[in-house]
Amino acid sequence: MRTEWLNQESMQTEAAASTPAGGLSRRGFMKAGAVLGGGLVLGFFIPGANKFANAQAGKTVFQPNAFLHIAADNSITVQVNRLEFGQGVHTALPMLIAEELDADWAQMRGALAPAGDQYKDPAFGIQMTGGSGTIKHSFMQYREIGAKARAMLVAAAAEQWKVAPEQVKVAKGVLSGPAGQKSNFGALADAAMKQAVPASVKLKDAKDFHIIGKPVKRLDSRLKSTGRQEFGIDFKAPNSKVVLVARPPVFGAKVAKFDASKAKAIKGVIDVLEVATDRGGRGLAVIAEGYWPAKQGRDALVVEWDSSAVEKVSSDKQLAEYKELAQKPGVSAKQADTSKLAAAPTKITAVYEFPYLAHAPMEPLNCVIDLRADGCTVWAGSQFQTIDQGAIAATAGLKAEQVVLNTMMAGGGFGRRAVPTSDYLVEATNIAKAWNASGKSGPLKVMWSREDDIKGGYYRPAHVHRAELGLDDKGRIVAWNHTIVGQSIISGTPFEPMMIKNGVDHTMVEGMGEPYEVPLNLSVHNVKANVPVLWWRSVGSTHTAFVMETLIDEAAHAAKMDPVAYRRQLMGEKAKRHLAALDLAVAKSGYGKKVLPKGQAWGVALHESFNSVVAYVVTASVKKGVPKLHSVTAGVHCNLAVNPLTIEAQVQGAVLMAVGTTLPGAAITLKDGVVEQQNFSDYPVARMPDMPQVAVHIVPSADAPTGMGEPGLPPLAPAYANALFKLTGKRLRKLPFDLASA
Repeated sequence: MRTEWLNQESMQTEAAASTPAGGLSRRGFMKAGAVLGGGLVLGFFIPGANKFANAQAGKTVFQPNAFLHIAADNSITVQVNRLEFGQGVHTALPMLIAEELDADWAQMRGALAPAGDQYKDPAFGIQMTGGSGTIKHSFMQYREIGAKARAMLVAAAAEQWKVAPEQVKVAKGVLSGPAGQKSNFGALADAAMKQAVPASVKLKDAKDFHIIGKPVKRLDSRLKSTGRQEFGIDFKAPNSKVVLVARPPVFGAKVAKFDASKAKAIKGVIDVLEVATDRGGRGLAVIAEGYWPAKQGRDALVVEWDSSAVEKVSSDKQLAEYKELAQKPGVSAKQADTSKLAAAPTKITAVYEFPYLAHAPMEPLNCVIDLRADGCTVWAGSQFQTIDQGAIAATAGLKAEQVVLNTMMAGGGFGRRAVPTSDYLVEATNIAKAWNASGKSGPLKVMWSREDDIKGGYYRPAHVHRAELGLDDKGRIVAWNHTIVGQSIISGTPFEPMMIKNGVDHTMVEGMGEPYEVPLNLSVHNVKANVPVLWWRSVGSTHTAFVMETLIDEAAHAAKMDPVAYRRQLMGEKAKRHLAALDLAVAKSGYGKKVLPKGQAWGVALHESFNSVVAYVVTASVKKGVPKLHSVTAGVHCNLAVNPLTIEAQVQGAVLMAVGTTLPGAAITLKDGVVEQQNFSDYPVARMPDMPQVAVHIVPSADAPTGMGEPGLPPLAPAYANALFKLTGKRLRKLPFDLASA
């Protein structure tokens, strides 16, 4: 999600003054000596709240759940206020504290924070992971925690040694005095806890960083690489039962009638309960002693579904309707003069097609829920802790503070674990309510199979673009008329009032026209359809970047210009970061200088999303009609790179995921309202043989960091398509690629 999507309306509380831009309230820090058994425990809360936050925030008594705990054994545990699901925040956020604390990296530990007001994102006002905003929003936040903890340790040492604080030096977790005194953090932690939290601290200059900006191995890599990391799907509460749900095949359909006798006859099946599912639907929850009996029981159910009251989408019919709509102007998103289009000597007309896409994380959805009369405890890999906690509470008839939501390590998500409706957690709460109403109690582990995940929504929306470009006799774009058709991912969500302006969902048009100085006249049609849609890694840029960068390449070809030179010509003064990223990728790849092997060609594309720019120069080939991506050289401008290794990994992962969108069959299609795909056998994802050689180069910068979780994905497919055009002479106008029909 983009930062600007959630420009919250801040509300002041009596607890603290407002939060300064990029930092924390001076009175927002607190200490909690007894919470973690001694040592220095430093926490804070974010006093600003918004309408997406807990409605009771102004009345909440903030508990001092710490962000930082320095224990007597000299270990330093940092509470990570996000979800770690592969992007590296479990390491990057502790790096920020370690830098200002002057800790030894070997001391550092990470722990995922539960849902809590003190863990809310400083910019969004809710606890969440998304929009590539973790480092961008918490860069100052976590550094201030480290700096204030350091100041308290220094004050404690100065008091014990009877010296001035400025005489105490700190390096790699050791404090040194002027007369040779030495102490580690753990030995001074209790004494530091007695010091006052400083009202303000001076943070380091970037030139003095010794951890930030350096390649640091991830804190979670050893556990994950040895198979010992516990993910949400691994967690099982004592005496918990496993639940699988038979959901309606058409979204929002209901149970007409069912026979559970065969299911209940299976050993290990405890009960079958009819429950509410997402979008007003009804399903059947099979509760069993383990996953296998739950699956066998679900397979044995005899169910008749009633879908008479809901729309049944078919992809072929929908595509035809979208193409027809694209012929007509929609709601205006950008206005420009297109009067020169009719007389332009060169015209480009193109229609682009993009299918629904499933998120398909490696770990399907799951949670463990223990609902009681006086409260509820949930374990889940949540991207939306504040919203999910509130939704669970509302469904259970509890107050938000009665719900303990423990954040579990997750195996991917790409947006699927950040749903405004909290669909899978609300469903789990409904199951727990029905379970308790049947006279039983205890924790339930609600699991989704791969088939449930792919067939059960939510999806990246399908889109159609129609573009008309006019070029003058020098190849310059003098008019550009453009229409986009698709569902809005924001309509009907709590974010609608701020993110849909004048009928335009910003996410649908983000990146259109940028960073080029072109006369773009842009309109949109927001279509309603009974298919649940959601942001997907890089959101609207998943389709807008492909359209922009292939059309710019096509215009360069029509102008008989090199595609890099053509792009440079179209960029204005505001595009310095774009030019820097592009120039770096070009220089490092050898584009225009290196002779490629016979049968290979270059492709170029760049795009900005989440305030970061990624430029790609790729090489590709086609053999017997099958395209192959060989190499990818990335130029990345994300301002200050906190951990270059994380950025490299993010780009590598984004490249592979983007390659997946080009593979035959990489589309979610529907027939009579039913999703036709169900597993990786018919919804392919990119695998190791599809992975090209990837070289990542970062533009040096000391400016405050921007996001990197998503920006690596959008420009890959268009760069690849541009290379394939040079090899085949065919312009690819849809994803996944289809060279035969291009």
